[in-house]
Amino acid sequence: MEEALRTGAADLIGGIDPEGFDEDLDGQLDLVFGLADRYRVGVDIHLHDRGPVGSRSLWAIIERTRALDMGGSVTVSHAFGVAEADEGFDALASALGEAGIALTTIAPDPARVLPVARLREHGVRVGVGSDGVRDAWSPFGDADMLHRAHRLATTLRARLDEQLSDAFLTAANDGAALVDLPEVDFTPGSPADFLVVDGECLPQIVVDLPPRRLVVRAGRVVARDGVLV
Repeated sequence: MEEALRTGAADLIGGIDPEGFDEDLDGQLDLVFGLADRYRVGVDIHLHDRGPVGSRSLWAIIERTRALDMGGSVTVSHAFGVAEADEGFDALASALGEAGIALTTIAPDPARVLPVARLREHGVRVGVGSDGVRDAWSPFGDADMLHRAHRLATTLRARLDEQLSDAFLTAANDGAALVDLPEVDFTPGSPADFLVVDGECLPQIVVDLPPRRLVVRAGRVVARDGVLV
């Protein structure tokens, strides 16, 4: 890992379940954050651990982020333990927001999806991603972010138009911001990255998932009627 960072082959360092997987909470996080600090790169920890183990890991990540002044450069992906923090949620969310730690979710189910609106109240940035794209982790991932927006709305039990629209914007704008991509808003100078569908409004599109007539990337049509061109 250090060689990849030293040579510039990587601009981010990751970890996974430091206590649940490595059984060494401090060892893994000291290594990851030590390298990130030395080479001034971001950190992404995939944290599936729940209960006391997940809580300990989150607070340890918060502590190191604060100590190294790495706010804005640290993301915890999945963070299943956040959704079930119950009475400790506000304290944990407030600490995450103050430390500048972002969270991402794949919206797997109502029990483990991140409570996006409640986290935002504490200043926590939240994005949505697609995981397990036809790999050994899961054969069901398809990297379709419109489908992921639908999934987020479903797991958060969205009912109102603004909730449905917010699910899309969380997957689009908020997700892009976490990886330093610009927001697409169709103003002059905005990236020409967009999709074209038949629909009456954004909430209806999130619900119905109409076929993509066109997908445009950097001003170039890359897919038409669901087929790469």
